[in-house]
Amino acid sequence: MNADAASPSGWARELGRFLEIQNLGLNLPFGLAFLLAAANGLPRWQTFLLVIVALLAARNAGHSFNRWTDRFLDARNPRTQGRALVTGRMTPRMALTLTVLSAAVLVIAAFFLNRLSLELSPLALLLIFGYSYTKRFTAFTTVFLGLVEALVPAGVFIAVTGALPVAAVVAVFAVLAWGTAFETIHSLGDLSTDQALGLYSLPRQLGRDRSILLVALSHAVALGLFALFGLLEHFSLPYWAAWAAMVAVVIPSDVALPRELGQTRVPFQRHFVLAMIFLVGVATALAFPGLRL
Repeated sequence: MNADAASPSGWARELGRFLEIQNLGLNLPFGLAFLLAAANGLPRWQTFLLVIVALLAARNAGHSFNRWTDRFLDARNPRTQGRALVTGRMTPRMALTLTVLSAAVLVIAAFFLNRLSLELSPLALLLIFGYSYTKRFTAFTTVFLGLVEALVPAGVFIAVTGALPVAAVVAVFAVLAWGTAFETIHSLGDLSTDQALGLYSLPRQLGRDRSILLVALSHAVALGLFALFGLLEHFSLPYWAAWAAMVAVVIPSDVALPRELGQTRVPFQRHFVLAMIFLVGVATALAFPGLRL
């Protein structure tokens, strides 16, 4: 690690770059929305804090472990050759330390939430860490990562209620489809590199055009399941206004996808905006339950 990175301010900047804090809250709006839905409003502040800590710890554990496992592949990928573990700005030991610390924080948060959360935390970590190896042997790595993202509604409902009601199961499949679409878009940008490195992915298996169709179909399934989630939760009109807004954003985005594949930040920005729309819809529906047609 260079001298600048060894200083406290340099280390903080490098840690932020390593963890990609600009993407830290990418799925956090979904987590907050499901937290409000599970609590039918505002949860106890202790539960709120523990769930947010657990979500961020899980994300950082998976991210750090993925950077560690992919460091040799990243060195061969032009898009990732500037990452900290490739250039030496951080060491593999540092990445593993962050992984272990983040995993420990997740388990501790689960301990203080409830027994079921604690018992399931090793399974959550197994899925979170397992994703990093899937691209080496299966084309369904994007679906697997969608499954990892689907842990959010499952974990949140279990943390708040100690159970997994039908609405939560529907939310799990909705986020699975949503995450699969997002990760397929992201994977399309690495199609040529995956081919060169011999890595598996759905875009490599299906081809560009079929993968773009898969994105549209996954979005359609996700939006349908989000609608079912709203019905099961008996949400009021603001939720449906937000749902309609999501549809209005997704359809033209999917149409424009073939032209936007080279714009790497666009999918992340759109994903965050759509998650925020979902959060606003859930929060407003719970705040104004009487607003119905």
